[in-house]
Amino acid sequence: MPKRRSGKLKVEHHLLEGLDKFLKEIQNWEVVESIIPGRIVRQNKGRGSKGLFLKYRTLSGYKLLYKNGTSVQEVFVVCSDYKRFEELFKERFGG
Repeated sequence: MPKRRSGKLKVEHHLLEGLDKFLKEIQNWEVVESIIPGRIVRQNKGRGSKGLFLKYRTLSGYKLLYKNGTSVQEVFVVCSDYKRFEELFKERFGG
């Protein structure tokens, strides 16, 4: 799949169903410089929480995980202000 860019979103992989609505919102945040969705991992069991989760800070931003019940997709966010991104994320999506 060829790489393509839509605003701050750099798409190299397919997106799991439902992830696009989260990414559209996050790309509007001023502190976000770019969003790079990563690989998709299929899960055998469809249990566990669903939604977008903040995993850990990286050198350039944060690693997020999107879970839809049957699969998990990594999302890397490059941001200019770690603290503000984390505040916005927790305000919008919970802790």
